[in-house]
Amino acid sequence: QVQLVESGGGLVQAGGSLRLSCAASGRTFSIYVMGWFRQAPGKEREFVAAISWSGGSTYYADSVKGRFTISRDNAKNTVYLQMNSLKPEDTAVYYCAAARAIATVDNMYNYWGQGTQVTVSS
Repeated sequence: QVQLVESGGGLVQAGGSLRLSCAASGRTFSIYVMGWFRQAPGKEREFVAAISWSGGSTYYADSVKGRFTISRDNAKNTVYLQMNSLKPEDTAVYYCAAARAIATVDNMYNYWGQGTQVTVSS
Protein backbone atom coordinates (compact mmCIF):
# COMPACT_ATOMS: atom_id res chain seq x y z
CA GLN A 1 0.00 0.00 0.00
CA VAL A 2 1.27 3.46 -0.92
CA GLN A 3 -0.23 6.77 0.16
CA LEU A 4 0.67 9.87 -1.81
CA VAL A 5 0.43 13.55 -0.83
CA GLU A 6 1.20 16.33 -3.31
CA SER A 7 2.30 19.85 -2.45
CA GLY A 8 3.80 22.89 -4.11
CA GLY A 9 0.95 24.06 -6.29
CA GLY A 10 -0.10 27.67 -6.49
CA LEU A 11 -0.61 30.72 -8.67
CA VAL A 12 2.21 31.84 -10.94
CA GLN A 13 2.56 34.17 -13.90
CA ALA A 14 3.24 32.86 -17.36
CA GLY A 15 6.94 32.20 -17.80
CA GLY A 16 7.39 31.42 -14.13
CA SER A 17 8.32 28.22 -12.34
CA LEU A 18 6.93 25.91 -9.70
CA ARG A 19 8.18 22.70 -8.14
CA LEU A 20 5.67 20.09 -7.12
CA SER A 21 6.48 17.45 -4.55
CA CYS A 22 4.80 14.15 -3.87
CA ALA A 23 5.58 12.46 -0.57
CA ALA A 24 4.89 8.74 -0.35
CA SER A 25 4.32 6.54 2.64
CA GLY A 26 5.40 2.96 2.85
CA ARG A 27 8.76 1.27 2.67
CA THR A 28 8.25 0.04 -0.88
CA PHE A 29 8.30 3.44 -2.57
CA SER A 30 11.50 2.67 -4.43
CA ILE A 31 9.99 -0.21 -6.38
CA TYR A 32 7.26 1.86 -7.96
CA VAL A 33 7.27 3.84 -11.14
CA MET A 34 6.02 7.31 -10.32
CA GLY A 35 4.03 9.50 -12.64
CA TRP A 36 2.47 12.93 -12.80
CA PHE A 37 -0.86 13.57 -14.47
CA ARG A 38 -2.99 16.68 -14.75
CA GLN A 39 -6.61 17.52 -15.32
CA ALA A 40 -7.87 20.88 -16.50
CA PRO A 41 -11.51 21.95 -16.08
CA GLY A 42 -13.71 20.23 -18.62
CA LYS A 43 -10.90 18.05 -19.90
CA GLU A 44 -9.79 14.48 -19.35
CA ARG A 45 -6.88 13.66 -17.13
CA GLU A 46 -3.66 13.54 -19.16
CA PHE A 47 -0.20 12.13 -18.70
CA VAL A 48 2.57 14.61 -17.90
CA ALA A 49 5.69 12.68 -16.91
CA ALA A 50 6.90 9.39 -15.44
CA ILE A 51 10.11 8.13 -13.88
CA SER A 52 11.42 4.62 -13.39
CA TRP A 53 12.04 3.16 -9.96
CA SER A 54 15.75 3.91 -10.16
CA GLY A 55 15.29 7.35 -11.66
CA GLY A 56 17.35 6.31 -14.65
CA SER A 57 14.54 6.61 -17.17
CA THR A 58 12.11 9.46 -17.62
CA TYR A 59 9.21 10.04 -19.97
CA TYR A 60 7.35 13.21 -20.86
CA ALA A 61 4.30 14.34 -22.73
CA ASP A 62 5.23 16.32 -25.84
CA SER A 63 3.44 19.35 -24.42
CA VAL A 64 5.86 19.63 -21.48
CA LYS A 65 9.08 18.22 -22.93
CA GLY A 66 11.95 20.63 -22.42
CA ARG A 67 10.06 22.63 -19.79
CA PHE A 68 9.26 20.09 -17.05
CA THR A 69 11.64 17.76 -15.24
CA ILE A 70 10.62 14.78 -13.14
CA SER A 71 12.97 13.43 -10.49
CA ARG A 72 12.84 11.29 -7.38
CA ASP A 73 14.67 10.83 -4.11
CA ASN A 74 14.06 7.29 -2.89
CA ALA A 75 15.75 8.02 0.44
CA LYS A 76 13.09 10.67 1.07
CA ASN A 77 10.23 8.75 -0.56
CA THR A 78 9.54 11.80 -2.69
CA VAL A 79 9.05 12.51 -6.36
CA TYR A 80 9.30 16.01 -7.81
CA LEU A 81 8.07 17.84 -10.86
CA GLN A 82 10.05 20.97 -11.71
CA MET A 83 7.96 23.12 -14.02
CA ASN A 84 9.63 25.97 -15.89
CA SER A 85 8.41 28.37 -18.57
CA LEU A 86 4.86 27.81 -17.44
CA LYS A 87 2.01 28.65 -19.79
CA PRO A 88 -1.64 29.39 -19.10
CA GLU A 89 -2.50 26.06 -20.72
CA ASP A 90 -0.56 24.30 -17.95
CA THR A 91 -3.32 25.33 -15.54
CA ALA A 92 -4.77 22.15 -14.01
CA VAL A 93 -4.95 19.99 -10.95
CA TYR A 94 -1.76 17.94 -10.85
CA TYR A 95 -1.77 14.41 -9.47
CA CYS A 96 1.06 12.06 -8.66
CA ALA A 97 0.54 8.35 -9.00
CA ALA A 98 2.39 5.07 -8.50
CA ALA A 99 2.51 2.10 -10.83
CA ARG A 100 4.29 -1.24 -11.07
CA ALA A 101 5.57 -0.54 -14.56
CA ILE A 102 6.21 2.42 -16.82
CA ALA A 103 2.97 3.66 -18.32
CA THR A 104 1.53 6.80 -19.81
CA VAL A 105 -2.12 5.86 -19.27
CA ASP A 106 -3.80 6.50 -15.97
CA ASN A 107 -5.50 3.12 -15.68
CA MET A 108 -2.09 1.49 -15.20
CA TYR A 109 -1.47 3.44 -11.99
CA ASN A 110 -2.57 1.84 -8.75
CA TYR A 111 -2.24 4.66 -6.24
CA TRP A 112 -3.10 8.35 -6.50
CA GLY A 113 -2.65 11.50 -4.50
CA GLN A 114 -5.39 14.03 -3.86
CA GLY A 115 -4.01 16.56 -6.32
CA THR A 116 -2.62 20.08 -6.11
CA GLN A 117 -3.88 23.08 -8.08
CA VAL A 118 -1.55 24.90 -10.45
CA THR A 119 -2.83 28.13 -11.97
CA VAL A 120 -0.81 30.06 -14.54
CA SER A 121 -1.96 33.59 -15.26
CA SER A 122 -1.33 35.30 -18.58
